[in-house]
Amino acid sequence: MNLKQKIDYSVNLIKKAERLALQYDPSNGFYLAFSGGKDSQVIYELAKMAGVKFQAHMNLTSVDPPQVVKFVRKHYPDVQLHRPKESIYKLIPKKKCLPSRLIRWCCDVLKEQSGAGTVTILGIRKAESLRRSKRNEIETGKNNFSGSLDQFDTHNETQVSCIKGIDKILLSPILDWSERDVWDFLKLRNLPHCELYDLGYRRIGCIMCPMAGKKEIARDRLMFPKVEKAYKKAIKNLLASNPKYGSKLNNDENLIFEWWASRQKQNVFIALNLQQYKINFD
Repeated sequence: MNLKQKIDYSVNLIKKAERLALQYDPSNGFYLAFSGGKDSQVIYELAKMAGVKFQAHMNLTSVDPPQVVKFVRKHYPDVQLHRPKESIYKLIPKKKCLPSRLIRWCCDVLKEQSGAGTVTILGIRKAESLRRSKRNEIETGKNNFSGSLDQFDTHNETQVSCIKGIDKILLSPILDWSERDVWDFLKLRNLPHCELYDLGYRRIGCIMCPMAGKKEIARDRLMFPKVEKAYKKAIKNLLASNPKYGSKLNNDENLIFEWWASRQKQNVFIALNLQQYKINFD
């Protein structure tokens, strides 16, 4: 499909799903998950084009780039901003570990629990990652449905009776869009974008996200030194609640941060940096 066909398909998909969204939340319709990034801008604009009822929400995490927050407040003032009950720095000692690719508790606590009891529009795309390439345009929680909207209608003959049994329904209208499609759409609709993209960022998310690579972490360290300082303070508090966590790294918050930022397994990091940091490898 070309871009026009993809736009038409996505708009029609959102229109078709509105009936279901209103069954879940008659007052607000869709729960639109907004991040301030280019993909969330697209689903916001598509929802407007579809003429459906929706409310956009942005869940702040306490490690949000200030440029993103400023952009959202200026260009999307109707987006509801939700601050976390506890910052990620306070959660680290409570979770007794730093968030990582394997233990990504940060998203679960700070983002993924939002939108319960709604039809939530997401801006995810298959091209972003192997994990997302396996996603479907509509997915549910407790009855584990995953497929197309038409298949969902057949699977759930009476959606109203299923509402109480499902945590939320996830709708991904731009799942098959490419990155070029996204940029072309923003240009077509004459929409501004966050300045971080002009500074080399391809994706916008939390500062020093556990899913980011070593190069992205290094860039964030240069741009956001206060966040690194706050992380090290959180690590110090973590060691007080879980002393064993940093035992192989001298219980040194600076050294532990260097290991975490390296994106290496701990034993690999220790082997490569044994003499440089005088690590006690016992």
